[in-house]
Amino acid sequence: MKKIILTIVCFAFATVGFSQKMITRSGEIKFDATVPGAMDPVVAVSNTVSSIFDKATGDLVVQGLVKSFKFKSPLMEEHYNENYMESDKFPKTSFKGKVVGYDGKSGSYDVEGELTIHGVANKVKTKMTVTAGAKTAIAGTFVIKLNDYKLEVPAMAKKTLAETAKISVKLELENK
Repeated sequence: MKKIILTIVCFAFATVGFSQKMITRSGEIKFDATVPGAMDPVVAVSNTVSSIFDKATGDLVVQGLVKSFKFKSPLMEEHYNENYMESDKFPKTSFKGKVVGYDGKSGSYDVEGELTIHGVANKVKTKMTVTAGAKTAIAGTFVIKLNDYKLEVPAMAKKTLAETAKISVKLELENK
């Protein structure tokens, strides 16, 4: 009986020790839709992004709350949440995909999957850098067209708000 219990305990610790899932709740997403040469940058940052990365399969999930994005200008933040992102109606943004061919080593990898913004999901693909170690870092950038996500740029805002946005992701994940 003691051997059975000891075997179960050893197996449980071995499973925890070799966990392949990594997690963060303090990832960063930066949204930049600034028109080149504009006086006021349209940049927002969220540092409360959650993510899970499965090193064994390369599966990657990233999720952020729309209202967690902070701008330099409170008025710009209000317009972002109320007029463009409709954050009460669409409170989350997410990415569900895969780090293609991830082999446990640091390097540049294709990342592809489905990016959901403003209730609209589209397939995306980009390159991201993965730095493997005790903590795994994943960083990269998506460039999207706002109208692909039903985000319209009104004529009055075209001097400051670009029709494309650069979305930069920085994740530092730890074993779950």
